Parts: sequence; C-alpha cells; structure tokens
Amino acid sequence: MFKKDLRKKHKALRQELSEAQIEDKSLAIANRLLQLDVWDYTYFHLFLTIEEQKEVDTEFILQILAGKDKEIVVAKSNFDTLEMTHYLFTDNTKFQKNDYNIYEPVDGIEVPISKIDVVFVPLLAYDVKGNRVGYGKGFYDNFLSKCKEEVIKIGLSFFEPEESIEDVSPTDIRLDYCVTPMTLYSFR
Repeated sequence: MFKKDLRKKHKALRQELSEAQIEDKSLAIANRLLQLDVWDYTYFHLFLTIEEQKEVDTEFILQILAGKDKEIVVAKSNFDTLEMTHYLFTDNTKFQKNDYNIYEPVDGIEVPISKIDVVFVPLLAYDVKGNRVGYGKGFYDNFLSKCKEEVIKIGLSFFEPEESIEDVSPTDIRLDYCVTPMTLYSFR
C-alpha cells in the first residue's frame, strides 16, 4: 500500500480502540520492551503521547526509564523548519501543548543529537522490512538522519506490520525494531 492509504487505514484502526484497550496495549508494549538488549545505554529519546491521535501511551516507558535511572530526552518541534530541539526531561521541565496537541518542553537543558543512544519512534504504520509511515512532515526522518550511525531506532505500534510500503523514499530511515503488544520485530 501507499503511505497515504496506510495513514488513513491506521488512523481508522486507532479510532476503534477504547481508552482501556490503549492502556492495556501500551502497558504490554512497555513490558515487551524489557526483552530488548538496550538497557545498558544512557540517553533515551522518547516521544510524548498525542492522546487525540490515540498513540501508544509512553507514560509506562517513561516510568521504566526513570526506574532504570536513564537520561530521558524529549523534543520540541519547529513546524517552520521541520527541525526538533532536544531537551533533558527533569523534575523541573515545564511542558505545554503546541498547536498540534503535542506536549513539548517550554525550555530546559538542550541535549546534542550526538549524545542520543536509543530513539523510540512514533509511527502510524510499518512494514516487514522496518520501513515506517509517520504523519508525513518528516520530523523523525530528518532527526534520525542526523543521529550517530549506531543509534537504535525502536518503533512502537498497536498493530502488526504491513507486507510492504510501496512509496518508500531514499530519505526514509528504517527502524531497527518495532514493538507491539504481542511481538518484538527485529529489522537488523
């Protein structure tokens, strides 16, 4: 399928999920993440959930990271440049919703991209090769292209992979893993 069609399909699939299903599936994803061999790293980039889009609730992952005493990095998006600025998540970090209902840090301690070891990547759909479909602005492909080569890219999805994404672009960055409530997929 083409990205446009996959966006439509997966947005509709998400809309069918109840709040209880989202919570249960998000918890299962967080628990399944514990099976990955990534917990010796220090800097973990985590997206904050857009509840209106019925995304995976990353609060459970946030609790795991905090419990393991990891450095948690969150982003602020610039919709004019399609760039993200990355900040350390601390007890003092203040957040506000932007025009797209994304919670973002107001300010804080900026973290250079070169420090980031693991990135939890938001997505709408992905395929059996690790290609992903996001919302279409290119924020994460832009960001991931600037990360160190060995950064670990982990997608989070309520759903199983599609067979194929027809219109993969040369600038699209593939995932290393995708974690669902039932399965941990490796694309390495």
